[in-house]
Amino acid sequence: MRWRVTIDRLIVLVILLALWQAGSMAFGDYWLSTPWGTVTRFFASLGNGELFFHGSYTISEALAGCVIGGVPAVLLPFWLRRYPVIVAILDPFMVGGYGAPKLAFAPLFILWFGIGIESKIALVAVVVFFIVYFSTLSGVRALDTRLVRMAQLVGANERQVGRHIVFPGAVPSIFAGFRIAVPYAIGGAVIAELISSNRGLGYLVQTGAMNFDTTQVFVAILAATVIVHAFIAIVDVAERFLLRWRPRGGALVVDHGT
Repeated sequence: MRWRVTIDRLIVLVILLALWQAGSMAFGDYWLSTPWGTVTRFFASLGNGELFFHGSYTISEALAGCVIGGVPAVLLPFWLRRYPVIVAILDPFMVGGYGAPKLAFAPLFILWFGIGIESKIALVAVVVFFIVYFSTLSGVRALDTRLVRMAQLVGANERQVGRHIVFPGAVPSIFAGFRIAVPYAIGGAVIAELISSNRGLGYLVQTGAMNFDTTQVFVAILAATVIVHAFIAIVDVAERFLLRWRPRGGALVVDHGT
């Protein structure tokens, strides 16, 4: 089954590359870079250090934003589960924050934190926070409450319940949130760099567009895609490590009210 999925993915990749090449031939590589030209420039930029210089800046923004936004987004639902009234009070505000266009905050963050890396990190942190918060909250809510009651009956305190029951049960939801948040984190960092930066993949996109260098634009996009896949692979490894105790294919027990 796995090899079939791999083959199907390769087929889709070949089709996409063929369509890309056809588009480049139809419109000209001045307007649309060729796949081969993009790959060649990508490795050339890696070799001369340009891509590492700009890519590492974007990675730093995304990592810092994921930590600053992700940590409180994970911890808050565990604390709020004991106070359902507070959850009900905060819910419309959290939903409003989740639905608000995050990119609209970029000019404000530049005004507050300056044009340096701090404003980009702040934007990424806001983007990541709401995604991870709601994913973690759904995992905490989905846990079978009977498990908590049973633990309390045998003398487990609140800290033990959280550590041995609530947290392990919510881990899949936590990592699902990070898996969703990672592309938005990288995308948010790149777009923030487009607005104001002299370094980063967004800066490469901006200068490439200004110079009508579509190859450079596609190289930056390809680099961002590679970084996203690398981040998601790290998230998957961390999830497997934390869930190594769970049987393969195991699922959470969810309370359906029975």
